[in-house]
Amino acid sequence: MPGKFPVLRCVLPSMLSALSAMASTLAAADGAPNIILIMADDMGYECVGANGGETYQTPHLDQLAASGMRFENCFSQPICTPSRVKIMTGLSNSRNYREFGLLPPDSRTIGNVLHDAGYRTCVVGKWQLQGGFDGPAKFGFDEYCLWQLTRRPNRYPNPGLEINGEEKDFKNGEYGPDLVSDYGCDFIRRSAASDQPFFLYYPMILPHWPFEPTPDSAEWNPRARVDDATEKGANKTNAKFFRDMVHYVDGIVGKIVKQLDDAGARDNTLILFTGDNGSYESIVSQFRGASWRGGKSYMTDNGTRNTLIASWPARIAPASVNADLVDFSDFLPTLADAATASLSADSAVTGHSFFPQLMGKPGTPREWIYCWYFRNGKPADGGRKHSAGEFARDLHYKLYRSGEFYHVDTDREEQRPLDPDSLTDAQRTIYNKLQQVINEQTREGFYPENN
Repeated sequence: MPGKFPVLRCVLPSMLSALSAMASTLAAADGAPNIILIMADDMGYECVGANGGETYQTPHLDQLAASGMRFENCFSQPICTPSRVKIMTGLSNSRNYREFGLLPPDSRTIGNVLHDAGYRTCVVGKWQLQGGFDGPAKFGFDEYCLWQLTRRPNRYPNPGLEINGEEKDFKNGEYGPDLVSDYGCDFIRRSAASDQPFFLYYPMILPHWPFEPTPDSAEWNPRARVDDATEKGANKTNAKFFRDMVHYVDGIVGKIVKQLDDAGARDNTLILFTGDNGSYESIVSQFRGASWRGGKSYMTDNGTRNTLIASWPARIAPASVNADLVDFSDFLPTLADAATASLSADSAVTGHSFFPQLMGKPGTPREWIYCWYFRNGKPADGGRKHSAGEFARDLHYKLYRSGEFYHVDTDREEQRPLDPDSLTDAQRTIYNKLQQVINEQTREGFYPENN
């Protein structure tokens, strides 16, 4: 009998695959929310009024928080690419980070998971992950309008973008953040008119340096950088323009919410807003009555603690505040739960879903967070204090692989390490638990002495 049914053996797997895809599409269409994930670039926790920030006006973000849930303990990586790799893959950087500016080609992302679950998918904003024109599609996105996909031209006035396989240069006073957010709004409008749920991932271009005038600034010049091929003379210290750029971020969030309202899609859309790392270190802001210096590239709280706001009017109770620990690896499983999308049985995702908390349930909050940060993927990275390495932390204490141990509630800037010989019994228990986390999570064979 062998070989009697060769056609059936060939056709059956493809039929099953098609049926599975059809089932996913129907499941996604049956009450699953639209999802928008927005991630600001170099805009720390202190920049948002709802968090306690006092320097910037963020009425749209404050309203988003009032309409949903604000998290107080969300942690990213200290710098952009590591955070992007982590949030997109649901994996600790110790598992898959290779080098700056690269999303490993074998990665499975939020885009892949939601696309396979029947979502229309789009990514707009800053890419910085290589992959060429086909990269976004490989990682699950049907459409894109991006900066820094195949090159690094201007990002703000008169920018260069990549849009669905084409390089496009703009020289008539256009503003990069307007162009990509306009594309995102058009995607929302078109998708809301269909029967499919949609996923928009918006890793923002703003407010990363160069700190330059926005179209709302009195100093705006529509001819600025019009003939520049790169961002020469990038300004990294102008706090006024940084403030203008934060305000522009807030305005774009308002624009997206209005587009959802206009399309009749607001109630059943889950919006999440976060940031990829702390603000640039030249920026000093006022936060809850004290000064807060930006900590981008540092592993301290001002480099890794970030805003997280979630709003879904149909499901999330308004004006909620949650103190649970959230790690950037948690976004993928959370959005998969929201979309009722299944992760494969062999998935290596290390994140924990906080979807139950969004629904007002206790869930299973994290007991610890682990950070593995080496900008270029090598143990020789470093230089400044805590600018590379590993730590584990709970809500109150933080332990580095080096042995430095801090009570971060009272020492946010980590100036007073606790004496290991003078710990209380409770502190010793926490120290040992966090040390075990580091031992278990460290990349095997990473350090030369362990090879």
